Amino acid sequence: MRDGTELAMDVYAADPDPAPRPVLLERTPYGRRTARGSDGAFAAWNPPPPEAVCRRFVERGYHVVRQDCRGRGDSGGEFVKYLNEAEDGYDTVDWIAAQPWCDGRVATMGVSYAAHVQTALASLGAPSLSAMFLDSGGFASAYETGVRLGGAFELKQATWAFARARTSSATLADPVRSDALGRESIEEWFRQLPWRRGHSPLRHAPEYEDYLFEQWEHGRFGPYWQQLGIYGRGYFDQFPDVPSLHISSWYDPYIRTAVENFHELGVRKTSPAYLVLGPWTHGRRSVSYAGDVDFGPEATLDGNLAADYVEFRANWFDSQLSSTPSTDPAVRYFRMGGGSGKRTADGRIDHGGRWEASSAWPPHDAQATEFFLTAGGELTPEPGALTGYLEYDHDPRDPVPTIGGQVTSGEPVMVGGAFDQRPDDRTFSLAGSRLPLEARPDVLTFQTAVLERDVVVAGPVVARLAVSSSAADTDFTVKLIDVHPPSDDYPAGFAMNLTDGILRCRYRDSYEKPSPLEPGRVYDIAVEAPDTANLFARGHRIRIDVSSSNFPRFDVNSGTGEAETTDRRRVVATNRVFVDGRSRITLHLLSEDAA
Repeated sequence: MRDGTELAMDVYAADPDPAPRPVLLERTPYGRRTARGSDGAFAAWNPPPPEAVCRRFVERGYHVVRQDCRGRGDSGGEFVKYLNEAEDGYDTVDWIAAQPWCDGRVATMGVSYAAHVQTALASLGAPSLSAMFLDSGGFASAYETGVRLGGAFELKQATWAFARARTSSATLADPVRSDALGRESIEEWFRQLPWRRGHSPLRHAPEYEDYLFEQWEHGRFGPYWQQLGIYGRGYFDQFPDVPSLHISSWYDPYIRTAVENFHELGVRKTSPAYLVLGPWTHGRRSVSYAGDVDFGPEATLDGNLAADYVEFRANWFDSQLSSTPSTDPAVRYFRMGGGSGKRTADGRIDHGGRWEASSAWPPHDAQATEFFLTAGGELTPEPGALTGYLEYDHDPRDPVPTIGGQVTSGEPVMVGGAFDQRPDDRTFSLAGSRLPLEARPDVLTFQTAVLERDVVVAGPVVARLAVSSSAADTDFTVKLIDVHPPSDDYPAGFAMNLTDGILRCRYRDSYEKPSPLEPGRVYDIAVEAPDTANLFARGHRIRIDVSSSNFPRFDVNSGTGEAETTDRRRVVATNRVFVDGRSRITLHLLSEDAA
């Protein structure tokens, strides 16, 4: 690298003295020779060993390079999450392009962190970059998707840091540090938030604790969040004009970044941009289910979009690096819903779904449609009189538990996917209740009448709420739910989560300039939830849940308005949502013909 640090990588080629070919580069912090579940199923493997995947690419006419990121695996230097990847990625692409076995074209690929490193190096221009395949990552703005959402901190960053600290080279080389980390219970530490520097489960691995707290302590959007590697939005014009494919899934935290990258690069560049959105959790495109919901045989990438994930990537690189124009649609998305609603042999509800194609996202014929929240708990297209409000107490000591959603790397305290919104033995909860979330006094539920026809939603979800609070700061959360009716298999019905969002109210006007709430004053706020696509079948209901916490996915708002990582106090906030015409949710509905 430019500072003299050496990074380790493997080169997969057809023979010991290979002829020049295009090179596919994947950079990873997880071990360049380690199989990962996100590599999908291939032949008899699930997941396959890297050498089997690379052999297939070599057979298709490419050389492949897999590299350990700085400070991970066998690479030198110190690992700092995200912030070294722009320069290291640029230098790696530049080095590969100069090798006699490269024909001057370097294309990048990878999932999650291996997608983030691609937008990082693209931010510096990378003149030899020829194409990008970004799966479940590639920060447009880490502040708004991936590290924070609506100003709230995503606690998957803490579980990820703890897991990586335990497998770091420094830990593996130090039995005392390894034993100390092994004795920590991340679940018990989550019951004692907030953590402080030197008083966290990461105190035994100070380099990991440092970068985690740097992310957590920078609450407002500013120069820290505009650094190379975590803010592609600020560098889109510098990205090379090359083809790009952006793939994510409805239960992945990076939907919004995939959609933004697709839109912005599609507008700013002459090269084509593509978008693929599936029904999976993070990188799990070879299975038909997410959580406790099965989406049917069409749900997998394997056998539907291509024979397998390796072939899907190879086909795309072939189409973009050759002179033959691609015939792929700009957007392929999986519309969930339409299944039988019965329990499958594996114990999941059959929700069903199918793949759709479009030239744009949201689809051109999707119409933004408002539904209003009423004092009686209805969700209706009629606004009603501007009168009432509903109120509840948000107690930071008893937050609403996370049940699925757009979560990754959250184990062992949380997992992503679609679940009935009722806690069970798998749910991390401070209180331990097993009643449905709608039974909690701090959850407001609004739902339509039983649907008389199918309704298809495809696009972003935005709630515009009129709210007030007794506290100096509070959060508001919104969750979109498909309510299956009672059946023999599910006598109490099944409330299936689709997407959810959050807003920390100090950031209601600006992420750059947070300001406290004036107790009792009414504010108009917008809570954005990531995009989704779902058929609400006849006999179902569309439901919106509004509350003020979603833990442990997000850190809990203390109500004091003080910094999250140093505040030790907790204030119960009395929160109001003004309804009957003042609060509404906007969904993008497809026409009946399109549905």
